[in-house]
Amino acid sequence: MRIDIITVLPELLKSPFEASILKRAIEANLVEVHFHNLRDYTSDRYKSIDDTQFGGGAGMVMMIEPIDKCISALKEQRHYDEVIYMTPDGETLKQGIANQLSLKENIIILCGHYKGVDQRVRDHFITREISIGDYVLSGGELGAAVLCDAIIRLIPGVLGNETSALTDSFQDNLLAPPIYTKPREYKGWKVPELLFSGNFPKIEKWREEQAYLRTKERRPDLLED
Repeated sequence: MRIDIITVLPELLKSPFEASILKRAIEANLVEVHFHNLRDYTSDRYKSIDDTQFGGGAGMVMMIEPIDKCISALKEQRHYDEVIYMTPDGETLKQGIANQLSLKENIIILCGHYKGVDQRVRDHFITREISIGDYVLSGGELGAAVLCDAIIRLIPGVLGNETSALTDSFQDNLLAPPIYTKPREYKGWKVPELLFSGNFPKIEKWREEQAYLRTKERRPDLLED
């Protein structure tokens, strides 16, 4: 998989990809992540990428020309399955979206800034708009990093145990059940005895029941889906 991220702040984005699972995935050639500074595609001496709104109003708007030049240059080199715009009014990122995108070959992610991008960018270049929640950030970079992490960890070979991702919260519209590790007892707090029984069908049934109960208590909306 190849992910190209268009941003005005590439330095803000790079650090998450220089550590942990994302770094290992890149070093293992399981994914390529490239950062493109939008100011490199401007045509004036000030490297302007934004301007005031037509019709008046507070806040600056990202102009269409540099975005068009950047996306067009990338598309000349390869086909892209999705051109994603990170925006608060996009569809909310859920596990199912991450699952879908992890199967793609090439993705462009455009990070918004200021009041957002010229609507013509959204009308003519963007194939999918994604939000990481109902709140506004200073820019789309942190949202893009979250999206990339959610996608990359699902690529075969990235996680040490490939079945781990399949048992994560939200994979089956349920939250993950309680989990335990050593010590068996701590300050009088004990691990459920069933987990030491060796009866794996019973353990699996218990985990399914606990996942359902936890979801019913904390996220009943997931059960409606």
